[in-house]
Amino acid sequence: MLTAHTIKVLQSLDKKKFRQKYNLFLVEGNKIISELPNSNFKIKEIFSTNPQNLNFKETLVHQITENELKKISFLQNPKDSVAVCELNEDSKLNDQNIQLILDGIQDPGNLGTIIRLADWFGIEQIICSEDTVDFYNPKVIQASMGSFTRVNIVYCNLVDYLSETKNINIGTDMDGENIYTFEKPEKINLILGNEGKGMREETEKLLHKKISIPRFGKSQSTESLNVSMAAGIILGQLFRVGE
Repeated sequence: MLTAHTIKVLQSLDKKKFRQKYNLFLVEGNKIISELPNSNFKIKEIFSTNPQNLNFKETLVHQITENELKKISFLQNPKDSVAVCELNEDSKLNDQNIQLILDGIQDPGNLGTIIRLADWFGIEQIICSEDTVDFYNPKVIQASMGSFTRVNIVYCNLVDYLSETKNINIGTDMDGENIYTFEKPEKINLILGNEGKGMREETEKLLHKKISIPRFGKSQSTESLNVSMAAGIILGQLFRVGE
């Protein structure tokens, strides 16, 4: 049975300050939890309504009731299990040939989707501005569908980083070069800006090249693309066959 104190601690992990205080975050659902042993994330304990469905040491898994699961889950329809994991310290890899750079992304669903896209295209590292939403946010973890275990995510001062990188800094702009005729540099930082404001001025000043996604529809009512949609289109083109 879960104690009132444990429930209170786990419920508090939807807020960044408490994740940092306890050095913990939650991962929900057997499918995602099963990917944790092959990652750098350390599992502290698992609470499950069906422990027999998990291939973990018995000492690590605690059986709980459906009602207890509802109390500690952040999902509207709680899944079978919740894993309590330890936060990892930020550790930057060397610059990769293609990296995603996030400048002030605020929506957890967008960040989770972008992490999933990175994983799909084999991108090993995402570098985020310090005000980008925390990737340990439960909604980010859920939206990434386990991809957070395979993509290195680092938070830093973007101006400092983009000033020193050897990669070519590329960002989107309505007047940028057509992505379908754009010649891909060997080493790329693809910069994605805030959902409403785009990238900030000091970031834009550090761009080496600007690209755009042309609109083929006749209607002008679609003002812009969602940032994760745009990322998917650009990455699909950058990785096109024959390059």
